[in-house]
Amino acid sequence: MRETLDALSFPVLFADIGGTNARFALLETPDGEPVYPGNLETRDFATPVDAVRDGVLPRTDLVPRSLVFAVAGPIQEERTPLTNCHWIIEPRALIDAFGLDQVLLFNDFEALSLALPTLAGDDLAPIGPQVPPPTGNRIVVGPGTGLGAAGLLNVGGSWVPVAGEGGHIDLAPMTDRDNAIWPHVERTGGRISGETLVCGSGLLRLYRAIAATDGLPAPLDTPAAVTAAAEAGEPAAREAVELFAEYLGRTVGNLALVFLAHGGVYLAGGIAPRIADVLRSGRFRAAFEDKAPHNALLAGMATAVIVHPRPALAGLIGYARNPRAFLINLDGRIWS
Repeated sequence: MRETLDALSFPVLFADIGGTNARFALLETPDGEPVYPGNLETRDFATPVDAVRDGVLPRTDLVPRSLVFAVAGPIQEERTPLTNCHWIIEPRALIDAFGLDQVLLFNDFEALSLALPTLAGDDLAPIGPQVPPPTGNRIVVGPGTGLGAAGLLNVGGSWVPVAGEGGHIDLAPMTDRDNAIWPHVERTGGRISGETLVCGSGLLRLYRAIAATDGLPAPLDTPAAVTAAAEAGEPAAREAVELFAEYLGRTVGNLALVFLAHGGVYLAGGIAPRIADVLRSGRFRAAFEDKAPHNALLAGMATAVIVHPRPALAGLIGYARNPRAFLINLDGRIWS
């Protein structure tokens, strides 16, 4: 098993590829400053090769020798299909098209975890008074299209990212209100998981379940409409956002126990920054810490929203600058 990489060949082209957008960065040397040639919509290009050739390289004079991509989906050797996107990542095709020395792939939340050692100050919006220590295990959880999660373990001074599917752990009712709402929740695969309710479509499910419980109409049909109505004081939407924060706290607290995340718990994705005021109101932390007999353990763990504009790219760039700071199984994810 190959666990360390001495160095990448520079310049390096980085990409954070989601279902809708692909965000790019270039780094000429390990100690240089990244440049950002812009974002592309994946629907505008048939393949990643087309996107790099026609959408990225015309915007820069740099000729990359390595590509490092974060992709939304599990890495599958020679052909990696992306979740919610028609692109298929074929490293050999990229090497042949651009004469590259290396192509390296990460899962998108694995890439986010790589950023955690370097995020600080204005990159984070704390939830609660706790301050994480410079070492200690960390987790990143991101409610967005789904509910992604990854851990970052500190092992002998090296960082070990752990990708997983923690967003799919079960979410159970705990209060009388939960018990009233649960029969009206639209299941996913016959069950209710964290991702069933704690993601964009989950917020809409939660709003509709609350309205059905209370015999109210449910005219809102997008997550953005629910958050906007909540800000305007619409009762079902407001409760949906508040319960969303509570259920996020429960789910994240479970993962924090699994990883013993003394180094902090970090929230990524597009939803958390938009509901930061609700997250800071107390329900998130109360649910996060309500883990008897380990309430005190959770109370000592810091939580924060990531507000860095390009955190996955920051993680990839941090790895490229100093790959020996990380222990990563490179089998099946690096091509040369």
